[in-house]
Amino acid sequence: MDNVTIKHVEEIPAYEGPNEIPGIRFKAARQALGVEAWGMNVLELDPGCEGYPEHDHRGDQQEEVYVVLRGEVVLTVGDEERVLRAGTLARVPAEVQRKLVTRDQGAAILALGGTPGQAYKPTMG
Repeated sequence: MDNVTIKHVEEIPAYEGPNEIPGIRFKAARQALGVEAWGMNVLELDPGCEGYPEHDHRGDQQEEVYVVLRGEVVLTVGDEERVLRAGTLARVPAEVQRKLVTRDQGAAILALGGTPGQAYKPTMG
């Protein structure tokens, strides 16, 4: 198993610092595993969490894929809400404004990102 990195989500420390958002544990999975080809984070959202910022990626043209690992999360795009449950994958193009919220139960989400047609360039860590 040379050069194989294995981590359990619970082994990855959550971000702590000035940009920390109450109710969200942001875990830098890319850095924890040493991935260099794409962006990858685990987001753990408490029940009733609305703090995940609405955003798009027009500036960096990054598309994102969300994989719900456990629980249930609401993906809001414009006026449309889509409930994503464990096992669901959702792709969101760069230009689309999106927001994630939870209701009665929390969720853990694997967020993957990259810019089509370009080699990945890490922005931090």
